[in-house]
Amino acid sequence: MHSKYEMEFSARQIAELLKGEISGNAYVKVNTVSKIEEGKPGSLSFLANPKYTKYIYETEASVVIVNKNFFPEKKVNATLIKVDDAYKAFASLLEIYQQYKNQKTGISRKAVIEETVILGENLYIGAGVYIGENTEIGDNCKIYPNTYIGDNVKIGENTVIHSGVNIYSETVVGKECTLYAGVVLGSDGFGFAPQNMAEFKKVPQIGNVILEDRTEIGANTTVDRATIGSTIIRKGVKLDNLVQIAHNVEIGENTVIAAQTGVSGSTKIGKNCMIGGQAGFAGHLKISDNVKVGAQSGVHKNLPEGAIVQGSPVVGYREWYRIAAILSKLPNIYKKIQKL
Repeated sequence: MHSKYEMEFSARQIAELLKGEISGNAYVKVNTVSKIEEGKPGSLSFLANPKYTKYIYETEASVVIVNKNFFPEKKVNATLIKVDDAYKAFASLLEIYQQYKNQKTGISRKAVIEETVILGENLYIGAGVYIGENTEIGDNCKIYPNTYIGDNVKIGENTVIHSGVNIYSETVVGKECTLYAGVVLGSDGFGFAPQNMAEFKKVPQIGNVILEDRTEIGANTTVDRATIGSTIIRKGVKLDNLVQIAHNVEIGENTVIAAQTGVSGSTKIGKNCMIGGQAGFAGHLKISDNVKVGAQSGVHKNLPEGAIVQGSPVVGYREWYRIAAILSKLPNIYKKIQKL
């Protein structure tokens, strides 16, 4: 779906796309999306959380996607499209909307591309982009304005690189990756050797960064190049905004890490892990598969497979809840001790 100025869809067309059932006017058209509580005429919304059910009777949205087991208790003005999972259906429509919105092709005359660059087909390269020597760009990539791509970089097909991204030399980016504004890949790791007189000498960082297929890196996130070897982000990893990944770190497949988390050098995080926001990891740790780390946790030790931890330093989440409950009572306990 395009924005409202570019394209509109009827309820019937949306129902066919989602394989859903229509209840109401099949010919009503929508040209934008909205929250159900903020719905306006001409907009498409959805109802998945029962807490928002009351809004379906008052929303002005023209079309609402609902679960098949939803049966209104009173009149609904919107056309309903009933599907197995309203949230997933709406998410798939947003994906289509995004794809249409980003259908740009062509290479700007204001881009600087070195002669030794190998370019794929059906590319979009915006103004102010620089692409260095011997770099390879795969088919169907989109590189938005003011992006820097250094020498000897490889970028796989169908990757989207948003504005202001910096990709340093020797970085490898896989297929179908998304890099949001301000991402920095391959800057020097934080490596310094102590010298006499409390001075530090910089250790050259001669490795690289490897992003495997279908990774997504949030705005202003940084992934440092390895001292030797590679810093590796495996397939399907999702990093939120403002995440710091240090040199020689490895993040396993399909792990997700929320904003403002920092991972120190040479730590290995396994597959299918879930890391809450503002978590911090010491260096040289091994975090096994399927681990969950709560927000604002300080991870100072290796964690076994399936561990669920919280706190700083981390403990098992049940123990953390007990500690948190006791902490809230400490002021009263202290007053009692003073009286004694």
